[in-house]
Amino acid sequence: MKRTTPRQFIGFQTALKRTLSKIKPLKVVEKALAESVGCVSAEKLRARVDSPSADVSMKDGYAVRSADIEGTLRNTAVRLRLDGVAAAGEKRRLAVGPGSAVRILTGALLPENADAVVAEEFAQCDDDHVSIEAHAEPGRNILGRGSDIAKDKVLIEAGHVLAPGMIGFLAAGGHDRIRTYRQPQVALIATGDELVLPGQPLTQGKLYASNMLTLAAWCRRYGFKTELDIIFDEESILKEKLLFGIKHNDAVITSGGAWSGDRDLMARVLDDLGWEKVYHRVRLGPGKAVGLWMFQGKPVFILPGGPPSNLVAFLQLALPGILKLAGCKTPGLRPIITKLTKTVEGQSDWTQAVFGFLQMKKDQSYFRPAKGSSRLRDLAEAEGLLLVPEGVTKIRAGQKAVVQLLI
Repeated sequence: MKRTTPRQFIGFQTALKRTLSKIKPLKVVEKALAESVGCVSAEKLRARVDSPSADVSMKDGYAVRSADIEGTLRNTAVRLRLDGVAAAGEKRRLAVGPGSAVRILTGALLPENADAVVAEEFAQCDDDHVSIEAHAEPGRNILGRGSDIAKDKVLIEAGHVLAPGMIGFLAAGGHDRIRTYRQPQVALIATGDELVLPGQPLTQGKLYASNMLTLAAWCRRYGFKTELDIIFDEESILKEKLLFGIKHNDAVITSGGAWSGDRDLMARVLDDLGWEKVYHRVRLGPGKAVGLWMFQGKPVFILPGGPPSNLVAFLQLALPGILKLAGCKTPGLRPIITKLTKTVEGQSDWTQAVFGFLQMKKDQSYFRPAKGSSRLRDLAEAEGLLLVPEGVTKIRAGQKAVVQLLI
């Protein structure tokens, strides 16, 4: 399918490149490690210690010299003298002598001369002796010093999101504070005389501002703070709210009024304010009315008001821009490679976005395009988003494609 595209439109990839080149990460702050989850690291960190700090037991059992229990290889139990108990956290280090064993608990220091740990299910304890019924070669059930984390090894590079698991990993490496990029605060402004805040009475002809709540939820998902506002389609009010939003936040995203109708005022107001226009109108469907302006290094994204257009424009251009503010190295939704269950049509000069669902069949993931019976339900339940690039008019069923995860 081919459509005639006005010259003032730019390609989606061009718009994305301009977005990421214009926006710079926010300032770096130092935070307690426990409070930095979801932030982006601003430094490379190396391990300050070995973890574990000494050879320890991985199981409850008996520390032995493997040479002393070779008789178990001939299905003969070996009886050893018990020389104490080693527990985790004890500073005193026991020793294993010839013909002896030490009862050892998980995490305890390995006794001197011991080179293996026999799990307790392969041993029978009898007062001050233990009968070992299975062999344990050197190193069995022992976690060597530095085997999890080796001192001076790189734990994390700059630009990585601090997931919960990484917080514990850095703590194990001896860190309690980390320098991260400051997380953005975003002003979300919905425009339209027909909009009503959820929770308020809904009169005939009015709509709840669901787009704004969806965008706020996406921002919160990444840990970004938000300010929400609904304003009427009046130029003086729009200017006032934009000036306030850009002064007190790191970015502004508007919803509605982005096209060129009589009540679509956002682009006109931004131009009147003299802010730098990066682009307006992108060959992206849905979402073509999206635009980006800059003011004193802060981005202002204007998004169309229709729910599919609003969400696509946000996910493909505004969200990567805000993630760049937060310091993300590869800003955007996480991609996976999957197969299509149904042929998808594209445009020769247009990037087409398709919402859909993911399913597994015999260890292979598949993407099933949404039917489109209800716009809002499809957006709410979609698990993935497929972009059909410009120049690709068709991706056939069974072919592989890159899908962005929404879950």
